[in-house]
Amino acid sequence: MEKVSVFIDGNNFYYGLRLIYGKNKSLKKFNFEKFINFLVENNELVETYYYNAQLDKSNDFQKFLSQKEFFNKLKQIPNFNLVLCKLLKRKIPNSEKYYYVLKEDDINMAVNIVEDAYDNKFDIAILISGDGDFVPAVKSVKKRKKKIINIYFKKSSSRNLKQHCHKSLELNKDLLDEFFD
Repeated sequence: MEKVSVFIDGNNFYYGLRLIYGKNKSLKKFNFEKFINFLVENNELVETYYYNAQLDKSNDFQKFLSQKEFFNKLKQIPNFNLVLCKLLKRKIPNSEKYYYVLKEDDINMAVNIVEDAYDNKFDIAILISGDGDFVPAVKSVKKRKKKIINIYFKKSSSRNLKQHCHKSLELNKDLLDEFFD
């Protein structure tokens, strides 16, 4: 039995599900505990990290409350760490409109993966993201003789990231359907 830690890029996961299911399925109905247990298999789950940012309640209070309810549900999962990052509001030039940018999620995730590898907290890291920016962190983890598995959505996958991981798994509708309550 090996020790496993799971690292989830929450924003990437949310938009990956939206690409597959549209607005038909709510992320709140996704059973993360069942999904994590599936990924860990018969190994020992050490910790799960989920990286995201809290929505701006002044922009859409209902969405803010919905996300807060979702985060509270995640916090009930054993050994689950919700890592809240920054959400920056930026003005569109020559317009009265704004957009939001999630910051510090990737760097927090990469630091946690590398630190936990060097602290010998896991034997296997499961990285749920398709972002190729994680390749340096993956290389660092592999220097510590740790295995790293990449779980990704087809539309947001990096070939370079997959090539540097020991194993990879594409998330698709057939696989994900069983994790909705």
